Amino acid sequence: MLYEPAPLLSPWTAIVGFILGALAGSFLNMLIWRLPRGKSLVAPPHSICPNCNHRLTALDLIPIVSWLRTGGKCRHCGVPIASRYLWVEVLVGTLFAIVWVQKMTVGLDPDWGGFFAYAAVAAILVAIIFIDWELYIIPDELNAALLFVGLLYNGLHGQLHEAILGAFLGWALIWGFVFLGRVAFGKDAMGDGDIKMMRGVGALLGPTLLLANVGLGVVLGLVGGIVGLAVESRKGTGIPEPETPSSEGEAIEATPIPLVLLGGALYLFCIDVVALFVPPLMRWIVGRYPAELVNEEEDWQPSATTIPFGPYLAAGALICMLAGGPIERGMKNYWDNATGASVSAPAPSGSTRP
Repeated sequence: MLYEPAPLLSPWTAIVGFILGALAGSFLNMLIWRLPRGKSLVAPPHSICPNCNHRLTALDLIPIVSWLRTGGKCRHCGVPIASRYLWVEVLVGTLFAIVWVQKMTVGLDPDWGGFFAYAAVAAILVAIIFIDWELYIIPDELNAALLFVGLLYNGLHGQLHEAILGAFLGWALIWGFVFLGRVAFGKDAMGDGDIKMMRGVGALLGPTLLLANVGLGVVLGLVGGIVGLAVESRKGTGIPEPETPSSEGEAIEATPIPLVLLGGALYLFCIDVVALFVPPLMRWIVGRYPAELVNEEEDWQPSATTIPFGPYLAAGALICMLAGGPIERGMKNYWDNATGASVSAPAPSGSTRP
């Protein structure tokens, strides 16, 4: 009987991944609040209560435990703390634990690079989900981080070509939706943040899983939209439509087609990522857009029927990350059956068909 060596780490060590994820979730809560509001992540260098600005100590920052211990209230001013703080820590902890099992306990040796890459992307996607769901924006810094991690991880594993192809496909699909929606319906179908996000997701997942990601995002968005509308309809009064910046109630002007084309070119060649580190380039890009269009976007308020697509795409990306193998095999089997490849393929040498 041959002896098969066991993996160095046992599945029960996933508790380490959960603890790391809960700690990361605590940091993400600060990032989710500060980053989209233009606040520094390092000043102040310590966490504070958004209501009373009291400095939070280690007793206030124990992931999950601190929120439960105080009943979801600030220990200093007694104001309720959003349950989002708890759910982010639990969700990120759970995702890190799953990634730990997949990357650290399956092979003979732990895959530290795979764990940190997938854990980082999972954390970024969780931040995107909560920011986009609340504010309908995806910070450029998070999209750039997705692209960087995807290219670096696959590049180190000799799959840079797959990463570039996946990034291109992510850009092409979502920007294509945006452009066609603008031409066909005269409206902005999706936000530019979705284009940049899927470019980064494609760099990690590659082209095959990127297609599955978009399909999952559409299904999840459809289900989520139906559920959301059903919930609003049951409230009776619903949410009133917000007032538009125009006194006459005019809809926000759609982005001119030349600027849609310009944005597509900028995102294709990752100029937006470079601009994060070159302020004059960022000012030049912003200067290409009419001031009235920028101001309208800043004043825009969502209606009761507005559905952000980014969170559903990000959720689909998480599913594809954690279940990539079965999804790819399922897609291949479906393709083989649909095209007859599984039937027409020649039998291996020395074997007989049943």
